[in-house]
Amino acid sequence: MNSYTLSILIALFVGLVLQLWLLSRQAIHVSRHRDEVPEAFRDHVSLAAHQKAADYTVAKARLHQVEEVIAALLLWFWTMGGGFNAVDHFWRNTISSAWAGVAFVVSVSLLMSMLELPFAIYRTFILEKRFGFNRTTPQIFITDMIKQIFILLLLGIPLTWIILWLMNSAGGNWWIYTWATWMGFGLLMTWAYPNFIAPLFNQFTPLTDDVLLARVVALVERCGFRADGVYVMDGSRRSSHGNAYFTGFGNHKRIIFFDTLLNSLSPVQVEAVLAHELGHFRHHHVFKRWLLIGTMSLAGLAILGYLIHQPEFYFGLGIDTPSPHTALVLFLLVAPLFTLFAQPLLSQVLQSHEFAADDFSCRVTGEPYALREALLHLYRENAGTLTPDRLHSAFYDSHPPAPIRIARIVTATA
Repeated sequence: MNSYTLSILIALFVGLVLQLWLLSRQAIHVSRHRDEVPEAFRDHVSLAAHQKAADYTVAKARLHQVEEVIAALLLWFWTMGGGFNAVDHFWRNTISSAWAGVAFVVSVSLLMSMLELPFAIYRTFILEKRFGFNRTTPQIFITDMIKQIFILLLLGIPLTWIILWLMNSAGGNWWIYTWATWMGFGLLMTWAYPNFIAPLFNQFTPLTDDVLLARVVALVERCGFRADGVYVMDGSRRSSHGNAYFTGFGNHKRIIFFDTLLNSLSPVQVEAVLAHELGHFRHHHVFKRWLLIGTMSLAGLAILGYLIHQPEFYFGLGIDTPSPHTALVLFLLVAPLFTLFAQPLLSQVLQSHEFAADDFSCRVTGEPYALREALLHLYRENAGTLTPDRLHSAFYDSHPPAPIRIARIVTATA
């Protein structure tokens, strides 16, 4: 056992214990407050809705605990257990070395996705159905999976080939060129997703409600936002959860409403939700997140640029024949073990963005009450807990806890 093996095992064990403990805290805290609606919400949320949200949150936490244990066991199997090494040897003995690396990366990605499939099935057809959210049929589920595999192969094979070619041929600065390629691919996907990929899974139709459309157009103009259209997505085909977002960049940004959202909120509430999303645009949150992701990616690739030349890195993680493609997969698999401990900092940044977007919505619409009512409705409809554990939220939640978020808006309303 070398230093790499030891460090990975320690990070794996500590991370697993930490995550199980946080999830246990969440389940216990939410269960403890299950039978009483917080005072600030009693006029808006019934006890039955509050209990449903508590039970839903606890069920998700328990499932997440099982997933984390299985993920830890699979990580050990793929690395120290010899799983990656066996797949690598299979492809080395099957096809020419020029494509063996690509085959290794793509096949490992597919195998790992297939191993996650039972959880996806359970989550969709048992957990979500139990709480009345699932509308996905087996046919839609299977069709979506086939489409996802097709997209993975269509995009993943050439991207993997380019990255491995850079790792093998671009010299000591390969990680810089790889980073530039990865960021460029991300920008390409930001443009391509709403135009070519999302329509493979959902239907997007122009918003036809004249009253709501007039409010949306006026809001967009006040915010200085240029959109390529306002569309309604048939989210109700798969789930009763509601949402709204904008996608794309440059002159190709689109505003998207889930049909479930439009069916449950009033026009003024929809406007408040959209103003929140536009607040992210106004405060350059998308760019800031891209900058953060880009910085983290560059740092990660720089570390990989060092590890790729360390034989102990491969041997310590179960690989007996060092290669760029095994280094890439090993690093992508084990890096989250260490980034977990920085998660509270990332969550704090993301939650601060949500506060800023809420403030923007209240200011630009002049209707803080509308945003509060819209969020309360979404908490009810999506069974979002009103009593999350603060420490769990600090690690896992990109949005502020409901009590804190609503309290800020109530202050703006007063």
